[in-house]
Amino acid sequence: MPSLKDLKSRIESVKSTRKITKAMQMVAAAKLRRAQEAAEMARPYTERFNAVMGRLSAAVGDNESAPKLLAGTGKQETYLLIVMTAERGLCGGFNANIAKLAKQEASDLLAKGKTVKIITVGKKGRDAMKRDFGKYFVHHVDFSEVKRVSYGDAQIVAAEVLDRFDAGEFDVAKIFFSRFENVVSQHPTVQQIIPADFDAPEESDGGTFYDYEPDEQAILADLLPRGVATAIFSALLENGASEQGARMSAMDNATRNAGEMIDKLTIQYNRSRQAVITNELIEIISGAEAL
Repeated sequence: MPSLKDLKSRIESVKSTRKITKAMQMVAAAKLRRAQEAAEMARPYTERFNAVMGRLSAAVGDNESAPKLLAGTGKQETYLLIVMTAERGLCGGFNANIAKLAKQEASDLLAKGKTVKIITVGKKGRDAMKRDFGKYFVHHVDFSEVKRVSYGDAQIVAAEVLDRFDAGEFDVAKIFFSRFENVVSQHPTVQQIIPADFDAPEESDGGTFYDYEPDEQAILADLLPRGVATAIFSALLENGASEQGARMSAMDNATRNAGEMIDKLTIQYNRSRQAVITNELIEIISGAEAL
C-alpha cells in the first residue's frame, strides 16, 4: 500500500500533467480555427480547378499528344507513395491512421509484384513506416521549422515529385493524408495525382460549348504541374486542420482522465490518512489504559 507521501506526490504530479494537457487543448483549439478556415477556403478553388481540368481532359480524350502527366507512361509497374503526416505527436490516432492506410497500400502493391517507392512528409509518418518499409524510402521532406504551411511549401514537394517523374523513376503517384470533417472526425484518404485522375464534368451548363485558346493540349501541359502542387497543397491544409482537431480531442480526453485519476487518488489518500489517524488514536488509548 503506498504511503501518504507517495499518494500526495502522485496527486501533485497528475495535477501538473492536467495543467499541461489543458493548455495544449486550448492552443490546439486556437490553431484549429485558423487551420479549418484555411482548409475550407481552399476547397472551392480545388473543386473548380478539378472541374476545369476534368473538362479539358475529357476534350483531349485518348489523344496521343496528351501530356504525359495526364496520359501516364503507359504502364503501372512502379508506384510512388507520398505519406503526409504531422511533425509532432500527441494527436490521438491521426498519424497512425494515415500510416496504416499507406502501409496497407504498400503491402498490396508489393503482393502484386509492383515496385514501391516512398516519400514521407512529416517526421511521424517516417517513424511509423521506417521499421517495415524503410528500405523503400527515397526522400523525406522536413517541415518542422514551418509555422504555417503555404503554397510554396507544396511546390517544394511537387517539384521533387515532378522531377522524379520526368526522370522516369515511377509510373503512378499517390498521396496519403487525412481529410478534415470536424473535431472528432478525420478520414484517412488516398488520392492519385499522377497520372491525373479527374472526374468527368457534369452536364449542368446546358451543353455549353467551350472553345479554348490555345488548344487543350497546350493548356493541360501548363496546368497539370500546377494541379499536382494544388492537390498537395490542399492535402497539407486538410492535414493541418485534422491534426489540430485530433490533438484538441486527444488533450480533452487526457484532461478528463487526469481529473478522474485525481479524484480517485484523493479518495484513496483521505482513506489512508483516516486509517493512519485511527491507528494512532488506538495506540494512544491502549497506552493510557496500560498505565
